[in-house]
Amino acid sequence: MNKEIRIGNKLIGEGHPTFVIAELSANHNMDYNRAVEIIAAAADAGADAVKIQTYTADTITLDCDDPCFQITQGTLWDGTTLHKLYQTAYTPWEWQADLKKEAEKRGLIFFSSPFDHSSVDFLEKLDVPAYKVASFEITDIPLIRKIARLHKPVIISTGIAYMADMELALRTCKEEENEDVILLKCTSSYPAPYEDINLKTIPAYEETFDCIAGLSDHTMGSAVAGAGVALGAKVVEKHLTLRRADGGPDSAFSMEPEEFAEMVSNIRKIEKAVGKVTYDLTEKQIREREHSRSLFIAKDMKAGDVFTPENLRSVRPGCGLHTKYYEELLGKKIRVDAKLGTPMSFELVDYES
Repeated sequence: MNKEIRIGNKLIGEGHPTFVIAELSANHNMDYNRAVEIIAAAADAGADAVKIQTYTADTITLDCDDPCFQITQGTLWDGTTLHKLYQTAYTPWEWQADLKKEAEKRGLIFFSSPFDHSSVDFLEKLDVPAYKVASFEITDIPLIRKIARLHKPVIISTGIAYMADMELALRTCKEEENEDVILLKCTSSYPAPYEDINLKTIPAYEETFDCIAGLSDHTMGSAVAGAGVALGAKVVEKHLTLRRADGGPDSAFSMEPEEFAEMVSNIRKIEKAVGKVTYDLTEKQIREREHSRSLFIAKDMKAGDVFTPENLRSVRPGCGLHTKYYEELLGKKIRVDAKLGTPMSFELVDYES
């Protein structure tokens, strides 16, 4: 699968650097200047893109206190309603054009997750280069269809999706002749337990769905993100805040700038280390091979002496005969005098006696 997708000035796919997304989410804590600071921190930490979320409490849910709208699933946000949570977590729409300018000024790609049709229309006016479908919106087929029709790259998180949900979302995009789709392995738990991540699913996404795959990671730390890249993730998304101690709906599972920078640095190292499938040696390895084992004369010998384990040994370095000839040479005689440390060669063997 050699597919590649362009978002802004970045190519995503095999052979290209991992596309690292800093998720702003609700970490602005309803402070525009803080949002700008987080964007600046993302750029300084080496992110490729910053992503926001475009909704209001009224576009994402209903202002209703009935049991269906209560948060009771054992989350960080239990004890309130969906509407009340989103009133504190949304990113004001009047900020978003300016936030896009702030991101682009710092060399970051800026895009968003829309949560209804009006937010897609709004983001189109901002001319975002891609769209993210959040995990909980993977079942909103009319929304996915509207996004797919724009023929821009679509990134879909799979945090609450069954395979049938993924198949339907991908089929919907293809029906709209949009195959620029990236699936992100995601575990919708905040923070997510390591044992629930199942990173082996990332290469399975590529094989099963013939698409580019990545990781939307809600675990603590950067270990899972690095391992995801090692297993083939072409995209990594992590939440970023200034300081977890500052609080906010998503702060508890978000990275601080120093942690995000370390993650990006490790990802770049891992990319180099993953490399390609090869059985060739580098020039340095070839030079180092000179220090491998080979056969040497281990004691001074006179012409006619018999090779024994005491006077013929496999030692470092690799200047002598290959060790595979050791048993063949034992019991044969040496043709000429040789001192300790002489590399063994066939010219030393008396084949006529």
